[in-house]
Amino acid sequence: MRIGLFTDTYPPFINGVSTSVDMLKRALEKKGHQVYVITVNDSSFKYDYDEKQKVLKIPGLPIGIYDYRLSRIYPLKMINLIKSWNLEIIHSHTEFGIGIFARILAKQLNLPLVHTYHTMYEDYTHYITHGYFEKSSKKIVEYLTKFYCDTTATELIVPTTKTYQLFKQKYKFEKNIHIIPTGIEVDRFFKENIDKKSVLDLQKKLNISKNDIVIVFVGRLAEEKNVEFLLKAHQKLVKKHNNLKLLIVGDGPDKEKFSSLAKELKITKNVIFTGKVAWSEIPYYYHIANIFTTASKSETQGLTVIEAMASNIVPVVIKDEAFHGTVINDLNGFVFETEAEYIQCILKLYSDKKLRKTLAEQARIQSEHLSSSQYAENVLVVYKRAKTNKNKYKYGIFSKMALFFRGRDKK
Repeated sequence: MRIGLFTDTYPPFINGVSTSVDMLKRALEKKGHQVYVITVNDSSFKYDYDEKQKVLKIPGLPIGIYDYRLSRIYPLKMINLIKSWNLEIIHSHTEFGIGIFARILAKQLNLPLVHTYHTMYEDYTHYITHGYFEKSSKKIVEYLTKFYCDTTATELIVPTTKTYQLFKQKYKFEKNIHIIPTGIEVDRFFKENIDKKSVLDLQKKLNISKNDIVIVFVGRLAEEKNVEFLLKAHQKLVKKHNNLKLLIVGDGPDKEKFSSLAKELKITKNVIFTGKVAWSEIPYYYHIANIFTTASKSETQGLTVIEAMASNIVPVVIKDEAFHGTVINDLNGFVFETEAEYIQCILKLYSDKKLRKTLAEQARIQSEHLSSSQYAENVLVVYKRAKTNKNKYKYGIFSKMALFFRGRDKK
């Protein structure tokens, strides 16, 4: 099958969506499919096509949210190139920019369109509104989400029951919804595949001793990730055990804010901010830790949880549907609701090495069910269904846009 993956973000840019798309591309290719990626050029205002990797980058403008860029909705210069690929299916991973282009192109070329909903946009409206008009902005997000997902896509993929419930219960979505957890290349994180010297070198670099118990958070340092919760709880933890270290891996708009909070709480000796870490180096950071944690409720799935579990470390996560079915309380990790519960979970793991080992082994087993290979198999089933149902599209405005740009193509 010849497949086009359309996304606003792709490596070397690091986030959950780019990781998901990259994993899917490689997993599909291993199964013998031809996969092309259409994404935004985040380093220059030029078109760039890597023929070997089959990645086309389209110029985009910064939009003021992290390092994201928004591309033009119809890159006329690249249409003939894309047509030459003879795509059989279009799979969009974004609602805007490149996502709009995917919808126009699918209609224009009469191709089936599958869409994966990755981002809980209602958790991100504060970056636009800055605290004003929150209620109305969430309604706008709801309308746009329903429009881009329901109106244009024959088949919709969501990663968790949390997202499924959003569409079925709140958005009253009527089309098919496929719950397919995003897979990762779990073997990349397996301890037998990790260079031990690199782990030891990293421990030394970060001034982590053999006696330290390390709690790691991996993710973007932003308000919705609830890092402030982890820092305030850590202040209480270090009063009981001074060798507990909180390792915060990642960068983001609130890094300085969190760093200042650590100073205010007088826990700088027990908190390590790594800043941005290269994708290839991430596994080593998991392997210097004993416990993984997140208090974020803004995830659609939380790929870092799976990465941690594949790394044989125990996940301690906040109670949220995004982690339901992945982290099972007291079987392969712990789930908490309050700060008191979180502290209790950490102290229990701190004092019981045997428990840490047992839960870590179960975490590894669970991660093996979430491989990128299985993810690709599940997505292929949806592709076949979309090819059968492609005449069910209701494109509305995208039909008119497709006709308009088709006229431009011929000029």
